[in-house]
Amino acid sequence: MKCARYVAEFLAREGAAHVFEMAGGAIAHLLDAVHEHPALTAVSMHHEQAAAFAAEGYARSLAGEAEPKRLGAAMATSGPGALNLLTGIGSCYFDSVPCLFLTGQVNTYEYKFDEPVRQNGFQETDIVRVAAPLVKHAELVADASRIRYALEKAAYVARSGRPGPVLLDLPMDVQRAEIEPDSLESYYESEEYRAAEAEAARLEAGLEEAVGRTLERLRRSSRPLVLAGGGVRSAGAVPALREWLERAGLPAAASLMGLDALPSDAPPSEAPSSAAPPTDAPPSAAPSSAALPSDAQPSGGSPAGGPPILGLIGTYGHRYANLAVANCDLLLALGTRLDTRQTGTNPRLFAREAKLVHVDIDAVELGRKIAPAVAAHGDVGSFLRRLLARWPAEGADAAAWEPWKAALRKYRESLPTGGPGFAASGPIDPNRFMERLGGWAGEDDIVCLDVGQHQMWASQSFPLGGKRRMLNAGGMGAMGFGLPAAIGAALANPGRRVIVIAGDGGIQVNVQELETLARLRLPIRVVVLNNRSLGMVRQFQDTNFQGRLGSTVHGYGCPDLIAVARAYGLPAWRIGCWEEADPALGALFAEEGPSFAEVAIDPRADVRPKLGVGKPPEDMDPPLDRQLLRSLMIAKPADDLVF
Repeated sequence: MKCARYVAEFLAREGAAHVFEMAGGAIAHLLDAVHEHPALTAVSMHHEQAAAFAAEGYARSLAGEAEPKRLGAAMATSGPGALNLLTGIGSCYFDSVPCLFLTGQVNTYEYKFDEPVRQNGFQETDIVRVAAPLVKHAELVADASRIRYALEKAAYVARSGRPGPVLLDLPMDVQRAEIEPDSLESYYESEEYRAAEAEAARLEAGLEEAVGRTLERLRRSSRPLVLAGGGVRSAGAVPALREWLERAGLPAAASLMGLDALPSDAPPSEAPSSAAPPTDAPPSAAPSSAALPSDAQPSGGSPAGGPPILGLIGTYGHRYANLAVANCDLLLALGTRLDTRQTGTNPRLFAREAKLVHVDIDAVELGRKIAPAVAAHGDVGSFLRRLLARWPAEGADAAAWEPWKAALRKYRESLPTGGPGFAASGPIDPNRFMERLGGWAGEDDIVCLDVGQHQMWASQSFPLGGKRRMLNAGGMGAMGFGLPAAIGAALANPGRRVIVIAGDGGIQVNVQELETLARLRLPIRVVVLNNRSLGMVRQFQDTNFQGRLGSTVHGYGCPDLIAVARAYGLPAWRIGCWEEADPALGALFAEEGPSFAEVAIDPRADVRPKLGVGKPPEDMDPPLDRQLLRSLMIAKPADDLVF
């Protein structure tokens, strides 16, 4: 068998049915093999970065419900093609997404290996060394007889432990070499594999003690809070988390990466419906609103009964979620690294009266910023299933948590996120628009966010729960992620609709993939919030540079996006005010194929609330009245602390 055909057969067995690529000479043999394989589809993109993001979206969209983890796959030619994959590879690495990246390389007889020259063959680049800091494993396969071992190892490493990307660099003479498949060495018969499995078993056994210590902490807690991170999805632990939250009645919040792991944040009577979009009624005011900033006018509608689901914490989180973190006495951090966007720049102020239970598959994340009372090194899915097996815990009194949950519901009722509401004319409030868009979305739609202000508005206010997914670019935070990731997600989930939410800046980074979208006729709705600026950096400039707006407003430009979308063959609508929203969204969602909408946003619209440098998580800008903030605190107010 030709080696390239063996690679294609391996991808098919692993379930990577779509291989995202941009053609190049150094992968010609691989391209031919993928095109000829009956179970594979080569998805031609217009930029290798987009191919990498598409593979990432493919794998992300399939994560979270159960094992085994599905791989995303992308390939690129040597030199510039391989280098263009790196942003997507890094995104997979930082956000723990299992993907296999295949790069072409010059023939082994042209490759410089350790020669002290810059380059020997045309487009030769040592991509293995370049990519090394951004992958779990990278290898130049210089001998075709090693191909089975290299592929099996790469797939295992990508999925095991903390998932992530792997890269195999395949010289052209290796791709075209003839091999005997039955004589190839298997990774799964090696000492290397047995050692890896033994380590995994050791971690599994060690979780039982951590579960017991966690249950003891819960018994002694009066104000517990669960914090769901991206590791819940990575571990296939979403059903276990939701079942445990419901059974235990525990309140929960999430990191940016863990948002769609939580149950619905609204009771069934208030759940969004595509058949009944929200009305234009503005939020009702409450008598106590005078002391609140404009982003915190009470609106009601908080869920009652079940465990309070508080949404996003951190720099751009909800005030009520950050207040929950500030006032809890036990924080169960599940599969999250507690980065600065969660804790604020002064981690001593984060959950400062809480005992921390930290569960993570990556040992180096445990205790890195905050010393845990219980450090559980292992798979969060296994941890949650063990908790479920031992719940209800002996001596646990769920009734003791009711005053705490009542306080959390009060926070949510009095401190909603975003601006004042709806107006028939003038700029559209972004948070309210996300709620409106969520009213049109289906129960199992997949939402792919690009990077910028729109990402935070959607993470704050787009309603989640049920089978809805939200794919967020976290650690890398690369503009241009949303559209290609949506292409991958749509191909991985036939029959499910995908919504891209992007900004005018982000959509331009990989705008060429509108052609891919149109060519494949995928059921993707592209919604672009256009504030005619690079809004997130502009907001930072307003705060720190006295409104000097170089490169975000001055020196920045955007074409007529409706004309661009139509040039690619997409039906497109422009929304300039609230009264235009429902007719345009109705037409957008009525299309069977791809469609596009542009929403005019005030260029000065800010993401609010926002946590400033050095402040405790509960003290977000614009600031609450100091007396009001103190009245909301159960823990000692930060103003009273001395370090």
